[in-house]
Amino acid sequence: MIIILIYIWLIIMNYQNSLQAKIKQLHHANQYDISTLIDSDNLFKNGDIVFIMHKGEQYSLRRTRNGKLILNK
Repeated sequence: MIIILIYIWLIIMNYQNSLQAKIKQLHHANQYDISTLIDSDNLFKNGDIVFIMHKGEQYSLRRTRNGKLILNK
């Protein structure tokens, strides 16, 4: 009986450790460098379209009336 309880306890502990590891992994995947964060209000302070030059190509980033963003080449 004691062996079964110990075995069940080990399974539960292993499961908890697995969940904690997955939570930490998800947390680290969602982190970003704050220096690369740009608020969209700053981007669109002069209108609803921003033009971006990338590798010699011009793109437009547009903010819709619904607040969505659309990137076009």
